[in-house]
Amino acid sequence: MPPVDPAPASWRIELPHTTAAVPIARALVRTALSDIDLPPDCDTAELLTAELVTNAVEHTDGRDPIELVVELLPTGCQVEVHDHDPEPPGGLTGPGPDTMPDPWQEYGRGLLLIRTLSAACGHRTTEHGKAVWFTLPVVPAQSGPTPRS
Repeated sequence: MPPVDPAPASWRIELPHTTAAVPIARALVRTALSDIDLPPDCDTAELLTAELVTNAVEHTDGRDPIELVVELLPTGCQVEVHDHDPEPPGGLTGPGPDTMPDPWQEYGRGLLLIRTLSAACGHRTTEHGKAVWFTLPVVPAQSGPTPRS
């Protein structure tokens, strides 16, 4: 019988619909990625996760919790944030007209960061709303300098 690849590890957690969810989500992503040999860029994963969670908290109804899903893939990781609003996030899958953020404002860059720094991103409808996701590839191990003979 051929060897069977183990199922990818994944974590799923409900988070409060408050800004307190952001550091919890970052910590979960950091912990999940520490479990693999060649992780994706943890700093980027934490940043993009914080952006997804912040968007879910700020742009959806505050009564229902949001859900964070982190899945370790053979090629990297996928992070999803689920909320109860079925409306897709504007500007996630591509820049629309006039979507460049105002350089003087303190908000409006989250989806641009996700589009720019992730390997892929998108959204899908779910039974209870939507899931917004991104993937990051494995970062190859860097070798040190070669000693001279």
